[in-house]
Amino acid sequence: MTRKNGSTILLTDPTGTVGNAVATRLVSSDQNIIRVAVDTKDKVGKIKHADEIVDIDYTRPETVAEAMDNVDRLFLRIPPSDEMVDISSNFVEKAKKSGVKFIVKLSVMGADVEPGYTIGRLHRQVEKVIEESGIPFVFLRPNSFMQNFVTRSSETLKTQNAICLPGGDAKISLVDARDVAAVTAEVLTGNGSQHLNKVYDLTGPEALSHSQFADILSKETGRKISYTDISGEDLRDRMKKIGIVDWFIDNALELYTMYRSDYRSQTTTVVEQLTEQEPISFSQFVSNYKQNGLSWPNQLNFLTGWLKFE
Repeated sequence: MTRKNGSTILLTDPTGTVGNAVATRLVSSDQNIIRVAVDTKDKVGKIKHADEIVDIDYTRPETVAEAMDNVDRLFLRIPPSDEMVDISSNFVEKAKKSGVKFIVKLSVMGADVEPGYTIGRLHRQVEKVIEESGIPFVFLRPNSFMQNFVTRSSETLKTQNAICLPGGDAKISLVDARDVAAVTAEVLTGNGSQHLNKVYDLTGPEALSHSQFADILSKETGRKISYTDISGEDLRDRMKKIGIVDWFIDNALELYTMYRSDYRSQTTTVVEQLTEQEPISFSQFVSNYKQNGLSWPNQLNFLTGWLKFE
């Protein structure tokens, strides 16, 4: 490998939905040094696109400091938990001491909404920590990812051919994580002054209801899939049965209550403006996934998004 001589960009959560796509984009086309930070040994084998790999332990601040050595730009995405603010604050503190010049934080749509919802409020707390640090930043606030429909099998899909969620008739402008990665790469490597201290809401090109998602999935897979609007308590029971902890369940139900008011139905043109490409539609996303040889009927999981809270 030819040694790159550009600045060093540190990516956190490099095996996550967006982090992996960002690493793929950057390491293949950018002259900067792409360093990724992994918090568990089992993730190392999943890293395919990186110039440097460093180990971090969220409970040991000194490992974060070591990962930040000689870093110029930081992509900060910490998986949601009740410790997210403390972990993120440690990163920001070490970034300031190390002389990091720019932070791109992956946040969530509605982080600034009042009274909002728990995950959004946690992200906003992290945003405020970054603002107060004095380090120039960009906050990316994507809607929920299309990829949250995929990863593991859904019992209701296999046994009932149905999406079972408490979404009502509300519409959501889901965004493809590949578009979020494209924006992230542009912001990390582009003209910094153009994006300085900006906040970008990222969405797909259209807002769709769960019934419409089911119709598109039916068309693309050739299998009739319906949408069943279940109660919040029904969703709680389903999530508990597969071992999801109460903290995640409570936040999932809280967010679904907001979904039902069309709170995430807005669309923006940020993806097109920053990447000069039209955002990926849900129909295109499903078609792309099918073309890659993956079986939608056996791979859909409509609860996975609540494990990641994207």
